[in-house]
Amino acid sequence: MPPAVPLLGAAAAALLLLLTGCQAPRGGVTDDRAPALPSPVPSPYGVVFLGPGDCSSRGPEIREVSCRSEKAQATVLARHLGSAASGPLCPPATDFVLHISETGEGARSRLTSGYACMRNLEPPHPGDPGQGGGPLTVVGDCVTASRAGEVRETACDGSGERAPQYRVTSAVQRREECPGTTDLFVSLRGEAPVGCARRLPVAGEATAGTAHP
Repeated sequence: MPPAVPLLGAAAAALLLLLTGCQAPRGGVTDDRAPALPSPVPSPYGVVFLGPGDCSSRGPEIREVSCRSEKAQATVLARHLGSAASGPLCPPATDFVLHISETGEGARSRLTSGYACMRNLEPPHPGDPGQGGGPLTVVGDCVTASRAGEVRETACDGSGERAPQYRVTSAVQRREECPGTTDLFVSLRGEAPVGCARRLPVAGEATAGTAHP
């Protein structure tokens, strides 16, 4: 993880785009998706570092800026203490996650450290279904084999570095509830933790029949 970047003399933000973790097929991709949250109300500017509804810049140094500023690039959908791996799930529309750590004295609030679930103010939105990015894997996303026995999320339209091989078509509570045509189980978090994925046809390959990983 890159070192924290000094920010406003009190805190620093280290930007980490949380990609779907590599996992084995039939129980493979971890999803940090949570139920959609209502639009956050911005905190008083400068009181809480990157609180819900606040905006940030992008670039080598991530700074909190007014959402009216031309430098504003993303907004905070949710803000949590601790680690994103063990903390509350980010909202479904999250494009990326900022890990924020305190680097000096005089922190403005106890919410200086933690993580912020961010969404770009303008497209692209890699966290949207099928776009091949963001910290979460959801229904409508595609995955591809990255190494033997492992899968990784990729863009469904083929614009990513790897061609899509499977699409998550539904999410259920147990594997037994997936359709019989399911070719791959994808591990999701939330109320429906099992993603049911179908294999996508390859150019020149007959669409009839079912391929099994």
